[in-house]
Amino acid sequence: MKRLLFLALLGWMALPSFSQSVSDATIQKRENRRGMVLKEWNTAVGARMPFLDHVTTYDELGRKIEEIEYASYGQKSRVVSEYPPNSDVTAKVTREIEYNDRDKVVRIRKFEYNEDGSKKRQLNYFPNGKLESVKVYEYVAR
Repeated sequence: MKRLLFLALLGWMALPSFSQSVSDATIQKRENRRGMVLKEWNTAVGARMPFLDHVTTYDELGRKIEEIEYASYGQKSRVVSEYPPNSDVTAKVTREIEYNDRDKVVRIRKFEYNEDGSKKRQLNYFPNGKLESVKVYEYVAR
């Protein structure tokens, strides 16, 4: 029994952690985006005035927390990203809530990850909590 427990502990320690699964480049990008609000502007051909297309907001750790897409009539859609509580810069998004142009929830996405940090599954729910669909990610080496 002790031997089995020891082997299980040794195997657990050998698994890569989520912090190891995020590249240094990703961490550097997040560092550069701390507290940033990115506004994307478009100008139609022949038009003089640019119009607001997207606004992306990042938290104090540089993680995307909100993305709003605009149309000529105003907000077209909004997605709010959530991360595990008390997580650090290496944390991956666990849930996204999608809103429509009237700011009503239209879909909730939950994410599951493999030990190496790659996406495993995406579960899509209706606003009432009923499961709508499941997307499974399969990684095939060439």
